[in-house]
Amino acid sequence: MKVLIDTNVIIDALTSRAPWNKSAETIFIMSANHIIDMYITASSATDIYYLVRKYLPSADQAKQVMGKLYSLVGILAVSCAECVDALASAVSDYEDAVVERAAVKANIDYIITRNVKDYQHGMVKAVLPDDFIALMKEE
Repeated sequence: MKVLIDTNVIIDALTSRAPWNKSAETIFIMSANHIIDMYITASSATDIYYLVRKYLPSADQAKQVMGKLYSLVGILAVSCAECVDALASAVSDYEDAVVERAAVKANIDYIITRNVKDYQHGMVKAVLPDDFIALMKEE
């Protein structure tokens, strides 16, 4: 199963942001155990670095965290096509629309996010982290 992890869930796991970190960390473990294929977008990578850097005392530590993240996730390209297609997307938030277009292009099964309402009109089903974990237990 291929999942795209939204930036908010990544930050929950990397910074132990309670109360959401437990479910985010569980999803990371699923990826580490090769139960799921986890992805982020290239455009999310820079946002994630920026946010992680705020939590850590040095850029070197932030780079180490990003390297560990990259060992667990694939990175989806965001091209001009996804940016242009996002303008016409049913997803109203442009940044989320770009993520959703990249997910469509990569045949992603689910977008895991704490912000499902922004993706409700998209072509890829968005689920909350806890709902995704429950779904995986059913399979």
